[in-house]
Amino acid sequence: MLFQRTRSIMPGLVLAALIALLAAGLQVAEVQVFGRAWFEALVLAILLGVAFHTIFGLHDQLRPGVHFSSKLLLEAAIVLLGASVSAAAIGKAGLPLVAAIAGVVFAAIAISYGIGRVIGLPHKLALLVACGNSICGNSAIVAAAPVIEAESEHVTASIAFTAALGILVVLFLPLFKLQLDMSERQYGVLAGLTVYAVPQVLAATAPVGLLSTQVGTLVKLIRVLLLGPVILLLGLAGGKAAGASRPGLSRLVPWFIIGFLAMMALRSANLIPAAALPPIAAASTLLTLVSMAALGLMVDLRAVLASGGRVLTAGVLSLAVLIGASFLVLTGLHIQ
Repeated sequence: MLFQRTRSIMPGLVLAALIALLAAGLQVAEVQVFGRAWFEALVLAILLGVAFHTIFGLHDQLRPGVHFSSKLLLEAAIVLLGASVSAAAIGKAGLPLVAAIAGVVFAAIAISYGIGRVIGLPHKLALLVACGNSICGNSAIVAAAPVIEAESEHVTASIAFTAALGILVVLFLPLFKLQLDMSERQYGVLAGLTVYAVPQVLAATAPVGLLSTQVGTLVKLIRVLLLGPVILLLGLAGGKAAGASRPGLSRLVPWFIIGFLAMMALRSANLIPAAALPPIAAASTLLTLVSMAALGLMVDLRAVLASGGRVLTAGVLSLAVLIGASFLVLTGLHIQ
């Protein structure tokens, strides 16, 4: 059984690894030719993956390995990233920032839902888009769908929008850092409040610096932990708080978040040898690079464009709301 599973994932995994290797090589070539890397390897891996799928398609034999690489490898990278964060870093966030993050999440859900309804999205589809946009992308959509009894086509359309916009955010969010001369801490908060999925925070912040990655991940984890209360409220609103459609704990608190927190606790207790930290960081970076290639391989631009303009419009407008709210947090809390 294990052998068959390994055989099924190898083709897609090898393809993702080859694209990651090509992306790393292109980054090295950029430095040699231009003196700096205008496009980081993580960004190049995504672009190359998207281009491959859009031009050549994705054979069924490749899908298991691509899915494995885009999900499990990246989740493992997040767990390893926990070794670079100590409890002292969380203490620096402070209660005001935690409260501000919660306020942004609930306000963004309400505003995003309103935007969706105004442009003509059905009630349940608007809710799915709002949850995906405001909390954690596909994970929030999958968790909310059974609670509100969403139709399968609504789930598919909302996931398509998160796939497209999620990658666009990763690619273009660093421009805010460059144009506005933001500090690494400020950019980390911005990324944590706007990027859809925890894994994508790594891709959006890694080119900027380790501090941005740490801050962004912490902010994003706080957003993800709000998924439980949001799902509970949706269940109460629909009269299904104790019903059979309630998602399990694994959907509300994914295993990699528990792993991240466990690694962070080990680091804070000085139970991880200092000599082990650089190899752990290198392994996390490598897994992230392969996973970004796989993430790109899962996106077909033609299919995304065919999924519906109103959903994408709602997503873009909702994302603009998130970015605006993020800058309000940065200004209001005087984050430097």
